[in-house]
Amino acid sequence: MDKLYLFTDGSVHVQSKIGYGACLLLTEKDLAAERLEQLVRTKRFENTSSAKLELQTLLWVLSELPQDGQQISIYTDSQNITQLVERRRRLEDKDFCSKSGKPLKNADLYKQFYKVVDALNCEMVKVQGHRPSRLKNEIERVFTIVDKASRKALRSETSRLKSS
Repeated sequence: MDKLYLFTDGSVHVQSKIGYGACLLLTEKDLAAERLEQLVRTKRFENTSSAKLELQTLLWVLSELPQDGQQISIYTDSQNITQLVERRRRLEDKDFCSKSGKPLKNADLYKQFYKVVDALNCEMVKVQGHRPSRLKNEIERVFTIVDKASRKALRSETSRLKSS
């Protein structure tokens, strides 16, 4: 079984709270393939924020994967997602509530994240976002394709909103 490489990113229009998540799922042999842009999938989300969209996008893709023990490396530029693994114990100890006792904004998504991650064999890898092309490695170049796809999908929608 080949290791899977999952790249996710999102782009949000803050005023309308509309966002687009983008993902690209590859095997090792696919990493060097040309025309990866054609393999990127996008999905529209409403009533979202930047942090929420990153989680929604990841959960959308992970929920479609078989839970067969296959190793998955998840590449994201979301600090929120990469730190969720480290924050797990503290969040669960506080029952996903803030210091004042109020439920955290994305508590349901955090719980869903932990449930899905527990069922899969995955690792989170933080990607350095928005670096000059000459400094990017192969993984960062692939991630850029996903980043551009989410921004393009959002721009397409926001330009339609402006013209109507």
